[in-house]
Amino acid sequence: MAHFDIVMPKMGESIEEATITKWFVKEGDKVVEDDVLLEIATDKVDSEIPSPVEGVVKKILFEQDEVVAVGTVIAVIDINGEETGDTGEESPEKRPDEDVPAAKESDKAETAGSTTEKEAPKPVSKSETGKFFSPLVRKIAAEENVSAEELASISGSGLNGRLQKKDLLAYLESRSDKPTATPEVKSPKKSATTAASPAVKVNVTSSEGDEIIEMSRMRKLIAAHMIHSKQTSAHVTNMLEIDVTNVVNWRNRVKNAFQEKQGQKLTYLPVFMEATVQALRDHPMINASLDGDNIIIRKNINLGIAVALEDNNLIVPNIKNADQLNLAGLTTNLNKIATAARSNKLSPDDISGGTFTITNFGTFKNDIGTPIINQPEVAILAVGNIKKKPAVLETEQGDVIAIRHKMWISLTYDHRIIDGALGGMFLRTLGDYIESFDTNRTI
Repeated sequence: MAHFDIVMPKMGESIEEATITKWFVKEGDKVVEDDVLLEIATDKVDSEIPSPVEGVVKKILFEQDEVVAVGTVIAVIDINGEETGDTGEESPEKRPDEDVPAAKESDKAETAGSTTEKEAPKPVSKSETGKFFSPLVRKIAAEENVSAEELASISGSGLNGRLQKKDLLAYLESRSDKPTATPEVKSPKKSATTAASPAVKVNVTSSEGDEIIEMSRMRKLIAAHMIHSKQTSAHVTNMLEIDVTNVVNWRNRVKNAFQEKQGQKLTYLPVFMEATVQALRDHPMINASLDGDNIIIRKNINLGIAVALEDNNLIVPNIKNADQLNLAGLTTNLNKIATAARSNKLSPDDISGGTFTITNFGTFKNDIGTPIINQPEVAILAVGNIKKKPAVLETEQGDVIAIRHKMWISLTYDHRIIDGALGGMFLRTLGDYIESFDTNRTI
């Protein structure tokens, strides 16, 4: 009987494990190629995994809500299409007390999402106590100085009591006398950066009539990401009000022709994105990351755009190599990732590798904001609502008061590597590019 092993696919360069959120098949079900087998979730994105072959689902090795390491066999398909039954062979089963077998060498090249020999995943291994811990759990434990014995004593919510990431984080929040941990630094120099302490848990009581809603998985991830950023970066925000009259007048004049020619709706944001790329070229330190004591100045400009979802959550896909796109290209890519985000069609690549983020408070008629930096970036730009305001203009005949279109922009940056002078210069450079927009520009 020929078997085909389905393995947990590698969903991104930094992804070591994923959670099975739903199975669409059960043992004994017949499937054809491209039938959806299961849905998985990572810290980055949710994805549906299709079957690469036709056959019968012989064995499902992990259940819903289990966290599984990349490259681990999660299901077996009988490609002869025979019903599941006693074949006299030992069927692969999930063994809680020993390593899960890897995919057969002959099947690795064919299995959807399987890794090459060069990037073979680390299997879930035993601790000194004989229990299983995923790579992510072991990594967090090492960073927080949790011993093997202490780790083994924590109750897990997974199948057979397996310890999951959420269990360890909950334990660390309530852990007393927690020692200060120093993370491993990928630098030959000793880093002064230490691991941030977990957020202090506040006991809150509910009153009669209060509605209690459990946070969604995405909201929990957003909360953890925001807390991590505030604990990591020294946040400072500069603000500047700019005149966007030239941009408003130009867009009003060309928007209909632009849609007819490009097939895309032209908003103000692509113009601001284009100006941001120009300002990042002038001040490359803003397009950077901090790794220990080393500053990484990014060669490419991958522009992240914060997208609000219908369920009140937020995601930040990014446009790769935005500095190589013209206004039409930025508009097309912006509309593409926004649509994909709202329809849950983003790929892991869409939301990884960003170097600088823009968030648009003006969408909600807000004037100004102080956003939180999207780690591991070092700055984030907020653009506000455009309003008509009276302004003093200097003319050859003297000063006059005129109605102008005004907008606030704000830059939140990491004061560990960006000082007020650089933050202020970048914001002023960006404002100058926007204010001097050429109203005679053709599309």
